[in-house]
Amino acid sequence: MYDSLVELISNVGFPVAVSVYLLVRIEKKLDDLIKAFNDYTKDHN
Repeated sequence: MYDSLVELISNVGFPVAVSVYLLVRIEKKLDDLIKAFNDYTKDHN
């Protein structure tokens, strides 16, 4: 994992690598939020 991260940073630059990392992390949180919202609306209809 560490080696691939270092390679990514050296190839595309630090700002791009950080942006990709944050987008991947946020995607999981958004999926969880969408699921919670859908469950909430099903329970209250």
